[in-house]
Amino acid sequence: MEFRVDISPLTLADAENAYLWIREQDSDLADKWFDGLLDAIDSLERFPARCPVTPESEELGMEIRQLLYGKSKRFRYRILFGISETEVNIYRIRHTAQQYLTKDDVEL
Repeated sequence: MEFRVDISPLTLADAENAYLWIREQDSDLADKWFDGLLDAIDSLERFPARCPVTPESEELGMEIRQLLYGKSKRFRYRILFGISETEVNIYRIRHTAQQYLTKDDVEL
């Protein structure tokens, strides 16, 4: 079964901000990183439950899963999402060094 992946405007802003930050650090890597991010997001169409539940899920009272993306620790991000019967809803994209999500960080 394939899931429809829904990306919120907030998530798109997260991706753009990450891209711009990476471009400042390494302009050659930024485009490759962004293309890979889109591929990682697309991969959630198939078997998204393969990704682990996040540590903050219990505190938020909802199941949030994460897909880690990025080979180097410096450019590694968490793609944070929920799964419904037919959809994957991507809530945020955050650097692994950022604090865990709070309810204020998630648009439901």
